[in-house]
Amino acid sequence: MGQQVNSTDGLSQSLSSKSKSFSIGSSAIPIVNRLQDIFAPLGGKLLRIQLPQVAVIGSQSSGKSSVLEALVGRDFLPRGCNICTRRPLVLQLENRPAGSDSDNDQEWGEFLHLPGQRFYDFSKIRREIQAETERAAGFNKGVSDKQIRLKISSPNVLNFTLVDLPGITKVPVGDQPTNIEARIREMIMHYINQEECIILAVSPANSDLATSDALQMAKEADPAGSRTIGVITKLDIMDRGTNACDFLLGKVVPLRLGYVGVVNRSQEDINKNREIAEALEYEEQFFRVHQVYNGLSDRCGIPRLAKKLNQILEQHIRTVLPGLKAELNSHLAAVVKELSTYGEVMESKVEQGVVLLNILKNYCEAFSAMADGRSEEMSTKELTGGARIHHIFQSIFVKSLEEVDPCKDLTDADIRTAIQNATGLRNALFVPEVPFEVLVKRQIAWLLDPSLQCLRFVYDELIRMSRACEATEIQRFPMLRRNLDEVVGTFLRDSVKPAERMIKDLIEMEMDYINSSHPNFLGGNKAVEVAMQKVRSSQGSHPQTNNDRPVSNGISSARTWGISSKLWSRAAPGESSANGSSCETVNDIGQIPSIQLREPPFILRPAETQTEQEAVEIMVTKLLLRSYYDIVRKNIQDLVPKVIMHFVVNHTKRGLLSTFIQKLYRENLFEEMFREEDEVAITRKRTREMVHVLEQAIQTLEGVEADVSCQKFTVGY
Repeated sequence: MGQQVNSTDGLSQSLSSKSKSFSIGSSAIPIVNRLQDIFAPLGGKLLRIQLPQVAVIGSQSSGKSSVLEALVGRDFLPRGCNICTRRPLVLQLENRPAGSDSDNDQEWGEFLHLPGQRFYDFSKIRREIQAETERAAGFNKGVSDKQIRLKISSPNVLNFTLVDLPGITKVPVGDQPTNIEARIREMIMHYINQEECIILAVSPANSDLATSDALQMAKEADPAGSRTIGVITKLDIMDRGTNACDFLLGKVVPLRLGYVGVVNRSQEDINKNREIAEALEYEEQFFRVHQVYNGLSDRCGIPRLAKKLNQILEQHIRTVLPGLKAELNSHLAAVVKELSTYGEVMESKVEQGVVLLNILKNYCEAFSAMADGRSEEMSTKELTGGARIHHIFQSIFVKSLEEVDPCKDLTDADIRTAIQNATGLRNALFVPEVPFEVLVKRQIAWLLDPSLQCLRFVYDELIRMSRACEATEIQRFPMLRRNLDEVVGTFLRDSVKPAERMIKDLIEMEMDYINSSHPNFLGGNKAVEVAMQKVRSSQGSHPQTNNDRPVSNGISSARTWGISSKLWSRAAPGESSANGSSCETVNDIGQIPSIQLREPPFILRPAETQTEQEAVEIMVTKLLLRSYYDIVRKNIQDLVPKVIMHFVVNHTKRGLLSTFIQKLYRENLFEEMFREEDEVAITRKRTREMVHVLEQAIQTLEGVEADVSCQKFTVGY
């Protein structure tokens, strides 16, 4: 173990001269680390809240793993010739002052999926990363976007969090899909597109840096280069006579945060178990003696990269903390509101009874408020509740009845037929009352259907209102909701029945007694006067012949006389007439005259032409029909809404609560009605955990807010 601890001395000594007076990372970065620990149990449930972190990207064999191990000072990452990082590895480095706990100066790692289990042997950390990768991504080079979270606590590291992402690959191997490159790029972009993310773009110096995949993706996510740090690896194996000076100075691909050059351990060094401390000493000597890089000491070496990352992440965190706190508060308010919809678990019958009574009472109050226009959640986009019922009464029912012409489907021939049928065997001296009553009753009967339709419309609206009145908390009790719907539906259907009977009675009452003495009724004398004026006015423009009496198309006086001895029998022999002659009248040729009648048709209708008297009678009948229909229509327009309001709407407002209590407030039903679905219980538990996590996060920020706000520093690159 002692040898393992000493293996980090190279990095520690490289930083020691500066870290004694260098306190960057002592406040802001640990805050984010604590927030990450707080959020970690929720997994991906809080993806909308992004914490500042550093994402490490690069192509395969770019040296990403060597850079990460050098920053930690330990060998702990899987190695191989093909893709090794197959799941995102969230690496949280925690600077622990020496002697701060019983472990003294020991370094250890802890995985989120193995809480409380510390790994002091970093080779076991490597094996656990490999095993956890295979659990999610398989054994044959598969890739997964599920994170592995590892915390390394050591007095020899600076505070920051890194996310090691799979290397950019071109050709699929093993179980990798054909679109492996697109999938890995999509995974990388998911991280580096976040404004809170610092991008560590790793590119090997022994390749064409101008076409580096890492730099190209970083530029796509961060066009201004304001949150990208370039890392150029393998500077010691560049072709002789070449160097990366122009890249380190930002002359080729400019980055506001600049570049850092490093020297990696070779595969031979790894195979021979060359210590990282020895590699760091070699790196320091390489830059010190190199004729180009010795003048760029502020841009070269793992210690410089560690310090730069720490500085940048610290400043970045301080910038985003105020907005992060506001985001956490907003998210907490939304989650608390969501949690309130799930309510609390009720154990006792007494508690269940109190809650049920409140639910029923609030339901009925909400229904009445919606009907009366007192709802707190009044819509500004559409008519609801009582306003819709009023619209049904006035704009649909009343208006529709006013638009009806009672004589629209009644022709003059229909009226003439009715009048002639009412006169019977003789002509009437006056317009008969019978046809008027028959016709007006038929028109009154037309009012029944729209009246019942109006009742149905209001019933449908009340059903709609009842569903809108259901509180959100009812949603978690499907049996209670079903029972409420059944009681309301039955109550409204029972209320509709007496209203329906009353509407039918109103129509029948109007039909049973035609009140010709009604003060608003036109009356016969006035109707005759008006009708005669209209008829004469019409005849003045279209004069008739034959003394204003058209010739009837009925039986004409010019009938054809048919003579047939077969239709009439002669007189008995010896019979004579009163004057002594025979009763037979014999014409010149000795035959008895006879008249042939035409049989009446099976359906007999009045003649097509009409006399002046008939025209007056028709006009009078129409005037009387319209006059009396208007009287009845106004009565129905007034009474039908009153019937619906009395028997249905107001009856529901008055009696629904008592019916609820009678039907549902029974102790033996409490347990069944308050039985929740398993999903609701799970969601409540998850949401309550989220509330707790957010409260912890906000308290963490508030605890250090004053300290963070008062610390001022400037980072130079």
